[in-house]
Amino acid sequence: MKKIIDFEVIEKRSFPRAALLRLHCAQPLPAIRGGQFVQVRVDGCDKAYLRRPISIHDVDYQNNTIDLLIQEKHEGTKALCALPVGANVNVVLPLGNGFTMPEKGDNVLLVGGGIGIAPLLYFAKTICQDVPTCAPTFLLGGRSKDDLMLLDRFREVGEVAITTNDGSLGEAGFVTQHSLWNTKKINKIYACGPMPMMKAVAKLARERGLWCEVSLENQMACGIGACLCCVENTTEGNVCVCKEGPVFNIERLLW
Repeated sequence: MKKIIDFEVIEKRSFPRAALLRLHCAQPLPAIRGGQFVQVRVDGCDKAYLRRPISIHDVDYQNNTIDLLIQEKHEGTKALCALPVGANVNVVLPLGNGFTMPEKGDNVLLVGGGIGIAPLLYFAKTICQDVPTCAPTFLLGGRSKDDLMLLDRFREVGEVAITTNDGSLGEAGFVTQHSLWNTKKINKIYACGPMPMMKAVAKLARERGLWCEVSLENQMACGIGACLCCVENTTEGNVCVCKEGPVFNIERLLW
């Protein structure tokens, strides 16, 4: 069930062009699936009239906190990244449909590019909790090492493979060029990141006959399917990504 909740920023970690905010609320959190997102109200910013959609990076039900990894892109997200500890934040959550949980015996690869790594951590944690025999592997990519954040967190959950375009960390190249594609057994792929990256991952998955879900990052305003600004053309016609997604099996997408 969706809720509108007032949170408080209780921790903050800053990165170049991004920030990790830990938000605390006084009431119990609703059930959240990996891959779902929130709509955050941007207060005190004259150029941001609408809420901003942000992936849920992590959840702590015991302490009633959620973590949001936010990239500075426009005025709204810049304002959110600038929030100090102690600031109040109004949030609608959880929104959208999350990733499909793998089954016992699946060999799972979670592919993230740039800020697209954000929803993969919490989803991987839910996999480890609900399907303990399924150990997820992360494949994370960026333009350079400066684009790869919070690697320590991911390494606590699963094996981490890395690519950078300039070769400054991990293997040089794109995520679809990493050597693990030829050395590791994989049968399910989950991906989130820039559209060209997700299309390349989807193409590779189709070529190899692999099951694959991607989390789209279409521009969203309302988060509930009312404004129609996030429409994606699928095999079933036009659908609102915020309501039908953001996670889609690639077989539903006209890529």
